[in-house]
Amino acid sequence: MELNWGIIFAAAGAAMAAAMAGIGSAIGVGQAGQASAGVVSEDPDRFGSCLLLQLLPGTQGIYGLLIAFVIATKAGLLSGGAAALTATNGFNLFLAAIPIAFGGLLSAIHQGHVACAGINMIAKKPEESGKAMLMTVMVETYAVLALLISFLLVNGVKVG
Repeated sequence: MELNWGIIFAAAGAAMAAAMAGIGSAIGVGQAGQASAGVVSEDPDRFGSCLLLQLLPGTQGIYGLLIAFVIATKAGLLSGGAAALTATNGFNLFLAAIPIAFGGLLSAIHQGHVACAGINMIAKKPEESGKAMLMTVMVETYAVLALLISFLLVNGVKVG
């Protein structure tokens, strides 16, 4: 059986998108969760605000998973029709995964840092939770841009 480099490249791109964005989300959500636990142990009424900030770094993992599914579907990895995928098309799908892989990884980690700072702000000034949320969401902008460019690049690959 001959190796199909198109399938290998596409599968590697899908795996990279999901794994790297997911790792970033796990780190960011974990950091924010640690900060939240300290605040909530002192004041359980702040749980809702802390939870919202903790959840935000998790979206990058969802974005990476979305691009992984789009790549896998486009490459025919989920339907068994992957044999027609050329090495060039597979490599292009791999390249399309790079923005969300690295953008998701780094933005989730840094969003986790900002969420921790926001959680610490809520601990001292609960009335400032809106500002903490806005600061954390600002980092999300770059994850959304990475998602957008990866999605456009995947859709630009002509398969079959």
